[in-house]
Amino acid sequence: MFEIGRFVVYPGHGVGVIEDVQEISVNGEVEKVYILRTLNTNMTLMVPVKTAETAGMREVIDPSQVEEVYALLSKKEDVNHSSHQPWNQRYRSYRERINSGSIFEVAKVLKELHLLKGSKGLSFGEKKLMETAQRLLVQELAVAKKAEEREIRRELQARLP
Repeated sequence: MFEIGRFVVYPGHGVGVIEDVQEISVNGEVEKVYILRTLNTNMTLMVPVKTAETAGMREVIDPSQVEEVYALLSKKEDVNHSSHQPWNQRYRSYRERINSGSIFEVAKVLKELHLLKGSKGLSFGEKKLMETAQRLLVQELAVAKKAEEREIRRELQARLP
């Protein structure tokens, strides 16, 4: 169980803080839920305790893993394997990877879209996904490193090819 006051990542929403654990009635059954407030939008989510992990909710990465994310972004790649797919297939694939909850998948999406942007341009949806991927990475890395988001944004840009 996640503790009250802890930062967690909820796929697609980013970093949030667990404000409470409550029992609510759902279809006549009592269920425990996390009350999660997202940092980016200040939205309150109710996440069932019993399905939180299977939904992808997890703790923020350890500060020691930040360099792994940066290394992934810096790694030189010759060809973007997804650039030959139609934009709607790429979009669906990127959306699934962002919603996986893995910071490494989000970093790969950001990198691939950044490379694609330089070679052939992005659709409107892909531009939005790139912004989402960057926002999710910046949030989590800033919390992990206890740093300002603008500093993390600069560090990300410096590492993208």
